[in-house]
Amino acid sequence: MIVFGRNVAKEVIESDIKIYKVYIQKNFNDSGILNFLDNNNIETIIMDKKDMDLKYKGNHQGIVLDIEEYKYYNLEDVLDSDFIVILDHLEDPHNFGAIIRTCEAAGVDAIIIPKNRSVKVNATVMKVSAGALTNVKIVEVNNIINAIEKMKAKGFWIYGTDMEDSEIYTQVDYSSKVGLVIGAEGNGIGRLIRENCDFIVNIPMVGKINSLNASVAAGIIIYEVVRQRSR
Repeated sequence: MIVFGRNVAKEVIESDIKIYKVYIQKNFNDSGILNFLDNNNIETIIMDKKDMDLKYKGNHQGIVLDIEEYKYYNLEDVLDSDFIVILDHLEDPHNFGAIIRTCEAAGVDAIIIPKNRSVKVNATVMKVSAGALTNVKIVEVNNIINAIEKMKAKGFWIYGTDMEDSEIYTQVDYSSKVGLVIGAEGNGIGRLIRENCDFIVNIPMVGKINSLNASVAAGIIIYEVVRQRSR
């Protein structure tokens, strides 16, 4: 997997992720990164800025890393947790990265995503998550409903998010083990997944737009869970 940017590079070198090769722009001056690459004998290729700009679109900040693919966790690895976020076929890597960042800041234990028709951990997700990815367990499952059933067997209560036939998110109790389902951009949570939720909650809106960005909605409800648990 190709990733880029100084913050991503620092995240990678502080983790157990294997680095195959690194491309660095001439006059790159981050001594911490350069010392790590030299001390660990990682193959480093120096490139002109023009060549890097042509080959690697976007703000690469003078460093590009070729690393191993992200290793997802198994569901069984996180079933003893207290707070898990479930993403129902989210597609935007920027939303995914922002949610990872919020989950890390709020102390969420893990994030579950479906294996098919869903955003994956990629270069954009790593860059937007700004170093949070190595501190949040990302679980990939074949079927979200099956995952929910296993979570319920471990004592989780499942909270879905939808504007229809739902309770205001601040008026629900989150004191038990929480599985919070965030729906896809535009489509929300699927019907079958909704039917398997214990509670459906909404964020009240007074404007003309009747929905929030998925990462914003996730952040609002995540911090309500945190607020209630800190009382």
